[in-house]
Amino acid sequence: MLKLGLTGGIASGKSVVGEMFVKLGAHLIQSDTVAHSLREPGQPVYEKIIAAFGPEILNPDKTINRTKLAEAAFGAEHRVQELNAIVHPAVIAYENKWMDEIGARDTRAVAIVEAALILEAGAADRFDDLIVVTCREEQRVERVAKRLGISREAAQAEVARRMAAQWPEEKKIKAADFVIDNSGTLQDTDRQVREIYSKITR
Repeated sequence: MLKLGLTGGIASGKSVVGEMFVKLGAHLIQSDTVAHSLREPGQPVYEKIIAAFGPEILNPDKTINRTKLAEAAFGAEHRVQELNAIVHPAVIAYENKWMDEIGARDTRAVAIVEAALILEAGAADRFDDLIVVTCREEQRVERVAKRLGISREAAQAEVARRMAAQWPEEKKIKAADFVIDNSGTLQDTDRQVREIYSKITR
């Protein structure tokens, strides 16, 4: 079985690339989705987050308000490392179990973990290959503005805030086994995905 890590900066297009790999036959899990499920009430991660950041980050229904949690983690006190130390180990354990289950069912499977902070979390060694998705800075801002329905200025600030917690793109590219440039057309991105999939499954 092949284990692939799929990473890149905010709004680089990781999810789009991941879906392209799925269409070719790969299995995909998204760290964001895993983290979201682990932050649900009743989960150990949920309890640890509340203990660290307080009940003021909760919605009236006791679920975690993602915006308030992000403000607390990325705000003036810079507590993002503290949050990551709670969430990352649990997410990594979940993903490793998922990859093992895929491999047990099919020894020739391609299992992909899509996550923004693979390198930052020191979790790249568990993969056979690392794929980094890139795009131009102005595209990130445009995509974030559209996704969140905010102004270009607000999107620029959000991109800067998120990127500050990540490795610079040049450093990620150096660590990559494959790089996908997602600044062109979807057809161009799809061509790069097909070329990589052909190489790794040959």
